[in-house]
Amino acid sequence: MTNRKLYLGPLTDNRRWDSVVLRPDDVVVVSPPKSGTTWMQTIIALLLSGDAGVETDLANKMPWVDIRVRDMTDLSERLEAMHCRRSMKTHTPLDGLPIDRRAQYISVFRHPLDVHFSFREHVRNLGLPVFDAWYPRDDPDGIAFRRFLDGGPEGFDGDLAPLAHILRHFETAKALSDRPNVSLFHYADMKTDLPGTFARLSDLLGVPHSASVMEQLVHAASFDNMKTNADRYSPLADGAPSKLKSDFFHSGSSGKWHGNLTDAELAAYDAKMDRFLSPDDRAWLEHGASRTG
Repeated sequence: MTNRKLYLGPLTDNRRWDSVVLRPDDVVVVSPPKSGTTWMQTIIALLLSGDAGVETDLANKMPWVDIRVRDMTDLSERLEAMHCRRSMKTHTPLDGLPIDRRAQYISVFRHPLDVHFSFREHVRNLGLPVFDAWYPRDDPDGIAFRRFLDGGPEGFDGDLAPLAHILRHFETAKALSDRPNVSLFHYADMKTDLPGTFARLSDLLGVPHSASVMEQLVHAASFDNMKTNADRYSPLADGAPSKLKSDFFHSGSSGKWHGNLTDAELAAYDAKMDRFLSPDDRAWLEHGASRTG
């Protein structure tokens, strides 16, 4: 844990990474929650296998290292026993992770307001009591959005996807983005040009495929295909109900906040974004390169 920031919340503990021995060809997907993590993991699984019908089984084959509910000894033994190229996921910002110059770190971002509304839907579907105070089902006073704006990037708050946690992810990823093994992707760009996302990742990971194979892989990673086959692509464990797995892929759309926030709430969000980000950085974090490049 030397020189790494501590991220310790009710669901996650980044000290668990101390039990993982990184390999030179590991791929670590790093993102705030509901930013396209599962989509990116699926793309990576498809590229590494070259098989559009691969059983991704993300919970076991590409596990979330930080989450407390899994026994860490069992998880580290599973990872160590893997003979294939490994990929893992984390919602810990890069300043809380062990950085190996030989491994690939793929950071994924999404418009913060889309993250917030997608996370709202997600935690209400899960029904975990730890979220109730932040995300009440009946919320006439706007508690959820107020906590989104006021929550801190670490500790208990960090697991609840506040804006400060998203900004910490972006700050730490951008600080390392000059390294050849740290790459930033945006959900909007993935939606706009999924084949281009596959091509870029194929180059980064060194896994080329023929045009016909790539076409099949891209189709497999389309939102409609993943939602239709939610039992295959959901990151939830095998025992989770099929409806919960399907609900994980709620809509994949953007702009959910339109008409759902007051002028005062939007002004407060704008003020915080402008206080912490330059105009160019804000434009990229909200819209990706497709709208800003």
